Amino acid sequence: MLADTLFRALKASCQADWDAFVGHSFVRQLADGSLPKDCFRHYLTQDYIFLIHFSRAWALAVYKSEHLDDLRQAAKVVDGLLNHEMALHVSFCAEWGLSEAEMAATPEASGNHAYTRFVLDKGMSGDLLDLLVALSPCVMGYAEIGEALAEDPATVKDSNPYLPWIETYAGKDYQEVARAAAEQLERVAARRIGEDVMSSGRWPALAETFKVATRLEIGFWDMGLTP
Repeated sequence: MLADTLFRALKASCQADWDAFVGHSFVRQLADGSLPKDCFRHYLTQDYIFLIHFSRAWALAVYKSEHLDDLRQAAKVVDGLLNHEMALHVSFCAEWGLSEAEMAATPEASGNHAYTRFVLDKGMSGDLLDLLVALSPCVMGYAEIGEALAEDPATVKDSNPYLPWIETYAGKDYQEVARAAAEQLERVAARRIGEDVMSSGRWPALAETFKVATRLEIGFWDMGLTP
């Protein structure tokens, strides 16, 4: 069984929403370099806030884990987010004239708040599987976007100010993070439900969680276009 079988099924359950997320106007404008710089700066400040709450959600995954391999995997992600990705994000934002103090003082946009609190609520009210499903559109979606843009011949490479962003999510390190997340999602689902997740009584709720999280990702891109 492929490591992303469940993830593929979740995407297929809301394919139109998924396509709208990975093919959003914000993404297309990153690819051709036409995204207004004020929009990207707004996105970066909100993404800084998002990463803080995303770290909290993965910390919750540590608590929700019942097996040592899942606990270690979630703890590894928390460490990566707080001690590595946040530092890279701050460094990248500095190149755009944004200081960490300035980003930390930025009010959280409503779309950001809605998305992060939805994920945390799913984790608090459900089990590890509910939380991982809510997290997966972001983790795996950015990997899919980065890889697709990097391989698309229409993506502008010369003088595109957003090429470093694309290369980050297309890069080996992030692709490995997404692969590990897909494997964990598959593993946790098999332990809790069995191999045939789609025939289980939990499938409708899991698919709904994934769909809502995907739509909130679309809302995050929308937010980026309206600084």
